[in-house]
Amino acid sequence: MFLAYWVHNLSPFVIQFSDTFGIRYYGLAYLLGFVGGAGLLHVYAKAGRSRLPSVQISDFIIAIVVGVMVGGRLGSFLLYEGWRTLGEDPFAIFRVWEGGMASHGGFIGVALAMAWFARNRKLPFLHLSDLIVSVAPLGLMLGRIANFINGELWGKVTNVAWAVIFPSSAPEGAPVALIPPRHPSQLYEAALEGALLLAFVQWRFWRTDVVRRQPGRLAGEFLIAYAVVRMFGELFREPDEGIALIMGLSRGTFYSIFLIGVGLVLILRKPHAAPPVKPQA
Repeated sequence: MFLAYWVHNLSPFVIQFSDTFGIRYYGLAYLLGFVGGAGLLHVYAKAGRSRLPSVQISDFIIAIVVGVMVGGRLGSFLLYEGWRTLGEDPFAIFRVWEGGMASHGGFIGVALAMAWFARNRKLPFLHLSDLIVSVAPLGLMLGRIANFINGELWGKVTNVAWAVIFPSSAPEGAPVALIPPRHPSQLYEAALEGALLLAFVQWRFWRTDVVRRQPGRLAGEFLIAYAVVRMFGELFREPDEGIALIMGLSRGTFYSIFLIGVGLVLILRKPHAAPPVKPQA
């Protein structure tokens, strides 16, 4: 009865060498996100809107990569109860190419990586925070698109015209005709957490003087905006199987509450304007 809907049949591989090994869209999304972020940071430096020297951008990106990968991976196990099965497959935590990254864990990892980098290079932590949130939505958008291609993190059952049948949402071997269509919530999140937030932070970065006038405010605005759109997206997303709710809320919604708190602290703190920066050659 559901054959009128598109059946998800996308391969997770860009190039496949064996049944389980190849170049995956998920890994490519992360690579493009980091490369795109580095490119924007170079544009900022040349325009005189960044205190991060161009020669240090590659080192900064490496630190962020480590923060995202370690924080996101650990977060998927610690924040979403993946630790319960870790004893059965202890090496699963290292197989990042198979997916399983928690954005909230990634935020924590990035914050720690930035704190280390800021102290090591004697750069203002809040300024680096503003820089990273101005490019982060690009990676979030690409990551959510990769989630859709992987056919994972699907939405709730619905009969909207654009619903998608995800075969992986049903027991293996289930007839496609009996698999209910679902919201393509991954694409909703790509549009909200990615495209919408990218447009917002880029507008704030280029059209206002907020990064120089009140370091940390843009980071706070991003955290609150991300939390709001993430909570909205969770309304359409199927709760992770086997993951208990917290106070009746999904994990994504519950953890986003803390992001709002951190964002408010950054916005309401007394501003300390940074000196102007000269454009770099």
